[in-house]
Amino acid sequence: MKAKDLKQLTQIELQNKASELRGFIRDLRFKVTTRQNSKVRDLLKARKDLARVLTMLSALNKK
Repeated sequence: MKAKDLKQLTQIELQNKASELRGFIRDLRFKVTTRQNSKVRDLLKARKDLARVLTMLSALNKK
């Protein structure tokens, strides 16, 4: 997910995306722990995507 794409989203869409990513991260964490998914890289990528979304939300709230 690129920051350029996130800038085009509204605040509500960003909040929905953050909620979706939190659920995805939670599911991935359980799958990695139980060894159902061996791709830890997916978890790291999702966490960085969530950080990007939250950064954009913070920037919108400051305006």
